[in-house]
Amino acid sequence: MTAPIRVLVADDHPLFCDGLAALLTDGPGTELAGAAATGTDAVDLARETQPDVVLMDLHMPGMNGIEATRRIVASCPQTAVLVLTMFDEDSWVLSALRAGARGYLLKGANRDQIRCAIHAAAAPSPPFPQLTGRERQVLDLLAQGRANTAIATRLSLSHKTVRNHVSNILAKLQVTDRAQAIIQARDAGMGQTMNC
Repeated sequence: MTAPIRVLVADDHPLFCDGLAALLTDGPGTELAGAAATGTDAVDLARETQPDVVLMDLHMPGMNGIEATRRIVASCPQTAVLVLTMFDEDSWVLSALRAGARGYLLKGANRDQIRCAIHAAAAPSPPFPQLTGRERQVLDLLAQGRANTAIATRLSLSHKTVRNHVSNILAKLQVTDRAQAIIQARDAGMGQTMNC
């Protein structure tokens, strides 16, 4: 039997935090490692408890979730941070991914989506560390065989932005075309749809 995934919840809204705590305590395969209401408390508690995953609210009093993410990733490299946000705000989410977050989750997600995201975040580090989080998302969708237009729709991006991400991916992977990038991505296990 595998050990449960230990999760630290960092959110300043008591009802939401309590709901996540109950989900983690009652759900199979997870346990609550602690709860923090500020970014500073989240960093301190992560260092103390060494959780597998931190569910990090972006908007918290004092130190915001982006800075807290940066500090947790630096001091607890084995801990994955999964950002929680009310809105799919590209600038905030991108900043969190650049700070080292493994992914993000909208606060409107249901219980199964939250559990699925926690298990995905606790999985081994994603391939291609030279790529940003958004570039990995684009590459994963490329590996699923999706065209730029479909990727743009799926990620709520403009066609031009997706085209720029694809160009960056090709340059970083040192390949000349999409087919070569897709082969590398599939060899790394990308391109499989998740049933979340």
